[in-house]
Amino acid sequence: MRLTFFGAAREVTGSMHLLEVNGERILLDCGLFQGHRADTYERNLHLPFDPATVSAVVLSHAHIDHSGNLPNLCKQGFRGDVWCTAATRNLCSYMLMDSGHIHEQDVAYLNKQRRKRNEPPVEPLYTQADALASLEQLIGVGFQRPIRIADGVQLTFVQAGHILGAAFVQLDIREFHTGKSWRLLYSGDIGRWDSPILQPPQNFDEADIVIMESTYGDRLHESYADARKRLRDVVNRTARRRGKVIIPAFAVGRTQELVYALNQLDAGGDIHAIRVFVDSPLAVNATDVFRMHPEAWNDEVRQFLMEGERRSPFDYPLIEYVRDVRRSKQLNNLSDPVIIISANGMAENGRILHHLKNNIEDPRNTVLIVSFQAENTLGRRLKDGEKRVRIFGETYEVRAEVESIEGYSAHADQRGLLNWVSTLNRQKLQQLFLVHGEPSAMETLHQLLQEKGFRQVHTPARGDFFEF
Repeated sequence: MRLTFFGAAREVTGSMHLLEVNGERILLDCGLFQGHRADTYERNLHLPFDPATVSAVVLSHAHIDHSGNLPNLCKQGFRGDVWCTAATRNLCSYMLMDSGHIHEQDVAYLNKQRRKRNEPPVEPLYTQADALASLEQLIGVGFQRPIRIADGVQLTFVQAGHILGAAFVQLDIREFHTGKSWRLLYSGDIGRWDSPILQPPQNFDEADIVIMESTYGDRLHESYADARKRLRDVVNRTARRRGKVIIPAFAVGRTQELVYALNQLDAGGDIHAIRVFVDSPLAVNATDVFRMHPEAWNDEVRQFLMEGERRSPFDYPLIEYVRDVRRSKQLNNLSDPVIIISANGMAENGRILHHLKNNIEDPRNTVLIVSFQAENTLGRRLKDGEKRVRIFGETYEVRAEVESIEGYSAHADQRGLLNWVSTLNRQKLQQLFLVHGEPSAMETLHQLLQEKGFRQVHTPARGDFFEF
């Protein structure tokens, strides 16, 4: 058996790991690498293996850095099944189409510039049509429902608590020619035990091989309860100034958590009566999927609904979901205090740019950062306190208040990661691989794990392989 790490290896994007056993090739996640435009296109386009030789894909969850290169994989010859949970399939039906639309838009803009320079046009990585075709290969499976996906390989999805449908991937493997058996556990992204909406992650007693994320291996989060209090303070302070709260937020997971927190604050009379607009077609569609899966909601949500008159964690009288472009533009003309939650979470593209452009120079307003901000993004520049930023090629003075709340991450922090791995039998565990983390986070977690008795801990680089 061989395991090769092709993505999210000493980085936090483009998750993709290849398992080879019994003549079968099983791909664990097929995420988009996200970085500088030129590097991103070339790396995503040229897969490091022949897609036609892959037997099956297993998706841990729907986030684009885990699922976003599936249409390209299928376009280049992969014809097998893509195994995922039912909710992941539902989310991917929107997210992959949205991703195809973004690729088409980006290439249309790029080709305009290339025509001016008499350069030949380029093709999008994939289109909406490619994304639609790839969805035919996705098969939804319930949690704790073992299923054979290849010769000698049985898959079981286990609750991960990261986003709706997110799963730990348990593979029970028997190699025919040696008679050896392993339990391989791939974490995907590990959620938080205090998630406001979702069921908590499940722990494991034993595994032989573990591939574990390490995104926040070097830091701790504030609690969701503290984050909700800070959200309350930001909303009330801005409302007293008659200003707007502009929130760049990821469409899947983060937006729904914010809406539920505002729903709770409004129900308790803890914030001013203030209208909330979710202005992102993808976020609106994703929220529909959240409504479709009440079995994923935790006891806190059920208690909230039982005690009050709210029928859904995502709906109350003051909230409006915006799909229409015309309605989105009308939001810029509102004079009353409002909250606008819009994608993209790093303020790099999408409708959020229009809201920032129209509101960032008004000192009554607040830009609230609630998502991870990668380097060289507009969101990161705002978070770092830059006073002048460029939006759509024009320079704007940052006169709005800029606030940041760190408590809404959907990833387990250092304490959560250690909690998840600590229940594993150290004597049975043969190899532990850390992925999906910046080098500093990985090294910190690596050291802590060794101090706690985990000896065979690796931080593989891209292209590294291990044989068992």
